[in-house]
Amino acid sequence: MSVRAYAVEQARGPVRAREYEPAPLGPHEVDVAVTHCGVCHTDVGMIDDLHGISRFPVVAGHEAVGVVEALGSAVDRTRLSVGQRVGVGATAGACFACEWCLSGRQHLCPDKDDLVLRGDGGAFATRVRAGDWRYVQPLPDALASEQAAPLMCAGSTVFTALVRHGVRPTDRVAVVGVGGLGHLALQFLAKWGCHVTALSSTATKADDARRFGAHEFVVAGAAGEGLAGLSGAFDFVLSTVSGDLPWDAYLATLRPQGRLSVVGVPESAFTVHPLSLLLGEKTLAGGLVGTPVETGQMLDFAARHGIRAETETYPVSRIEEALDRVRVGRARYRAVLEF
Repeated sequence: MSVRAYAVEQARGPVRAREYEPAPLGPHEVDVAVTHCGVCHTDVGMIDDLHGISRFPVVAGHEAVGVVEALGSAVDRTRLSVGQRVGVGATAGACFACEWCLSGRQHLCPDKDDLVLRGDGGAFATRVRAGDWRYVQPLPDALASEQAAPLMCAGSTVFTALVRHGVRPTDRVAVVGVGGLGHLALQFLAKWGCHVTALSSTATKADDARRFGAHEFVVAGAAGEGLAGLSGAFDFVLSTVSGDLPWDAYLATLRPQGRLSVVGVPESAFTVHPLSLLLGEKTLAGGLVGTPVETGQMLDFAARHGIRAETETYPVSRIEEALDRVRVGRARYRAVLEF
């Protein structure tokens, strides 16, 4: 059966439907008929070739929810079955043979199957193929498909940062940015039991931040001028924004041995004064999407605690509108395509 995909032929070009015949299904592969797919800032980055790594034509999309359509011969039938509702996220496979995979760190596998880097193999399509069945996540019934789709990347990314950095319920934490990633991070951290502060450049999202679970809201300002009274306030800070920040000012808000985790993709290189890290033994770390186990744990936690992505849903015929909403930062809070 042919696949109808939504592709761009050049940077910032129009989205055009194209059809192709998929290759035969491999033994570990799974075909998923897509019903919903989140639209992430990373998708826009690949479509617009913001980082100079796109391979055209580009079929973006890496937050897919749908129904299992076909299973390879080696797929574990006790976990997956045809007709089952599942999710496929930013990573759809790994080698499961390198030192990183064998030690449970598949997100660091040098040969992992990243949907965003496939070129024309993304999930803005009627069907997406996962390279390995272990990356196909059965979805809890409590999660509606349009709300679950953004969890497959955005949710996994922010949840995994809490797990990997050992965030405790007794910690005082901050989330930088109340957007697609940030609104989920606030919910996860609040349900984690932390005291949560939302940091934003303006006051426009203060009410929403509190609705998502923030105990406090601080207008940090574009230059970090609003952070002056927060020196040594937080055990953990999670940056979810894509813009450039005054990183030294944010590091100053950490307590000794505090951690600043960056999961949003900065638009350009940034500098940090070494003393901002050395004094107080602070840590600045990047963050990636979770392993299959971590993503499964995230979905269970979200279902149990009522964590949901707040979404705007668009039929795929309005894909250009959805992309533009994300491109200019107006989506509240995640755009989702419906197929």
